[in-house]
Amino acid sequence: MDATFFFDPACPWTWRTSRWLVAVAEARGLSIEWRAFSLSILNGGNIPPEYADAVAASTRALRLVEALRAEGRHADAGRFYAELGARTHDAGNPPSGKIVDAAVEAAGLDGLAAALDDERWDEAVHASHALAYGSAGPDIGSPVLMVPDADRGIHGPILTEVPATDDALTLWDNLLPLLRMPAFHEIKRARR
Repeated sequence: MDATFFFDPACPWTWRTSRWLVAVAEARGLSIEWRAFSLSILNGGNIPPEYADAVAASTRALRLVEALRAEGRHADAGRFYAELGARTHDAGNPPSGKIVDAAVEAAGLDGLAAALDDERWDEAVHASHALAYGSAGPDIGSPVLMVPDADRGIHGPILTEVPATDDALTLWDNLLPLLRMPAFHEIKRARR
């Protein structure tokens, strides 16, 4: 894999970053490994009631992501996330169980739909989350990006919009050397 992208599908910032990474992957012929990062785990399960449905939907989706990863089906995981994000973030809908089910069907993954409600996948989700958090944490959230030959991952990049292809590639080309530089720690500016 050329990049490993740990994500919580409920996060709109993560969705934008994923679309940037997909554009880069398409332009450069890169492969992406899609992995679970859980904002519920990050927050110790302390989720405000108004986000309970979104968290439940995200939990189900992340089980499927890890089930697909276990079978080496990274492209299928990416296609599932694309279908899910289009139905939530692009359409302005909060994640829900119904939307997760529709994304599974649209991605042609009905055969693995049982993983959505199989709590045995929760251990794999926790392990994936721990890997991402250990790589880029503490004080991070979703997404986490890891690349080969880098000692640590990073939280982000956090994007306010999906950049055009030229800007997407410029960001990637400048981010890679930073990721691989052990002395690099952080670049940050406030959101507007």
